[in-house]
Amino acid sequence: MDVIVIDTPQLGDRSYLVHDGAVALVIDPQRDTDRVEQAAREAGVAITHVAETHIHNDYVTGGLELAKAHGASYLVNAADPVKFERTPITDGETVQVGAFTVKAVATPGHTHTHLSFIVEDGDKQAVFSGGSLLYGSVGRTDLVAASDTVGLTRDQYASVRRLVEQADRDAALFPTHGFGSFCSSGPATGADESTIGEQLTANHALTDPDEEHFVHELIANLTAYPSYYAHMGPSNTQGPGAADLSVPESVDPAELNRRLEDGEWVVDLRNRVAFSSSHLKGSVSFEYGDGSSFTTFLGWVLPWDEKLTLVGSLEDVENAIRDLSRIGIDSPDAAVGTEPHALAPDAALASYPRVGWDGLLSGRAEGDAVLDVRRTDEFAGSRVAGAVNVPLHELLGRMDEVPDGRLWVHCASGYRAGVAASLLQRAGRDVVQIDATFEEAETSGVPMDKSTLQAAD
Repeated sequence: MDVIVIDTPQLGDRSYLVHDGAVALVIDPQRDTDRVEQAAREAGVAITHVAETHIHNDYVTGGLELAKAHGASYLVNAADPVKFERTPITDGETVQVGAFTVKAVATPGHTHTHLSFIVEDGDKQAVFSGGSLLYGSVGRTDLVAASDTVGLTRDQYASVRRLVEQADRDAALFPTHGFGSFCSSGPATGADESTIGEQLTANHALTDPDEEHFVHELIANLTAYPSYYAHMGPSNTQGPGAADLSVPESVDPAELNRRLEDGEWVVDLRNRVAFSSSHLKGSVSFEYGDGSSFTTFLGWVLPWDEKLTLVGSLEDVENAIRDLSRIGIDSPDAAVGTEPHALAPDAALASYPRVGWDGLLSGRAEGDAVLDVRRTDEFAGSRVAGAVNVPLHELLGRMDEVPDGRLWVHCASGYRAGVAASLLQRAGRDVVQIDATFEEAETSGVPMDKSTLQAAD
């Protein structure tokens, strides 16, 4: 048995190709299945089975289309009310895939119908735990419904214990979440690998002997999660179609100018430094960069299911189209190019100041406001003295709460501040982007308030 990890760092998730040298099982594939197929070709194996640990909350699955393309059995919990044909599987049921055996283990908690899979090949065992047992923690339990959170947290506590009881101590553990995904909770370590035995001594869900304490602590530490999650479950239950990863013909200058004038969403993928210095007036900044923040924040911040026009280099546009397809944002338009004036010669250009913390200290005038666009839990821990907190993901809906006058906008790293500054300028506000880490504020001499506040996400 060989396990090939297919990492999606943009969403903090992993998919897996498990094979015996001839046939393969794919677990929790992302929607862009060409990566899985390439891994299978390179390994020289045929995909005969595809399995889902759960109806995913944070991405659109590629499982159904992958199974169709390869004539593979699609293993989905019999209790899931899906609208497509699948091979139903239940707790304790086993499936033979080539030389190895796959056993389903009910592990409710992240969802009510969550399954984990224990794969055995002779004396070798691997556990694929989805959003159940993660490295150092467990999957969050508040994504189904607020009224179900306490019950699911209790289920999660019991499930991980049941799972480790059925697995060998030296079994390798392969979770889907826990690598930056908002589907993880608690102190997930972000480690690259682990075993069941290691988790028995290091995972708070297994080391905490008090279920009530575990439930209270896990729920208390849950923070806000992307609003687009609400659309993932219904899409995955219905059965999503294949992703279209092609780059459309570039929007012509006159049409791009019209979209800007009409207030449509034109998304500039260039780095936030370039955007602040010159951009098409009315466009918004979602720097693509390495992709680590792009998908989550665009899907979280912009209104769902409105037409997007992506502006940037061909490479960034290609990457952005792929990444957005993973959360069900399909077929955005594009204007390929990195010179704003060349893309729409008749469109107005805009800019705004970009500074560090020293710029705030030297340039802020009386009456100017500091706007902190971090999450409320981040703001509650420590903040610039006198700062106003409107989290980025709430900004469009709370523009009337933003103070009047010039706004000095910051976050934790500069990324969210860049997005917020562009949204505020688009709304006609006078902005300065503070492009510096929050950790540098105090050492730069910025007055701070470290009193603990009650966070409410």
